[in-house]
Amino acid sequence: MFGRSAKNAQSNLPKPSAIPARFGSQGPAPVRPEGFPVDPTVSTGTSVIGNDLTILGEKITIISQNKLQIDGHVHGDVHGKQVMISKDGSVTGRVCAETIEVRGGVTGSIRALTVALHETAKVEADIMHQTLSISKGAVFNGRAQRAKDTSELMPILDAEAFASQYGKDNDEASHFGRDNDEASLS
Repeated sequence: MFGRSAKNAQSNLPKPSAIPARFGSQGPAPVRPEGFPVDPTVSTGTSVIGNDLTILGEKITIISQNKLQIDGHVHGDVHGKQVMISKDGSVTGRVCAETIEVRGGVTGSIRALTVALHETAKVEADIMHQTLSISKGAVFNGRAQRAKDTSELMPILDAEAFASQYGKDNDEASHFGRDNDEASLS
């Protein structure tokens, strides 16, 4: 239609890689497109819990290896490298990360190297931190404690390590305002 035949146009397209025969089977490694700066198999983006999403559950934990943006509502624990709770987002539970920015609501506990409560934040939580900033207009009701050792603040981002650690760390949840029913079950 525009001066090229369909045959010529198709020959310029990259060839698709082989598709695995069934879900979960090992196929060939993905090929990085020319000029693509990072390995496409490594996720470095931001995961988003959208404003139309509410996550509910007993003893639920969301773990993100990178950035996590919460625009919706989470009733459970959140662990990530960086966690940002937007103006319309909220977490009822424990939030653990290297960096946490709160523009919405948190009820429970916050644990991070760096915590920033922005002007629209509404926080009813105990905060353990290395650095804490509270903007004018932010509402904070709870205790803030600077950690003696920064290793106390590092989130566990490996699901298997988290599962094995969670049973051993029963006093942490109650110390930061969460009941931990597992202690009574053991």
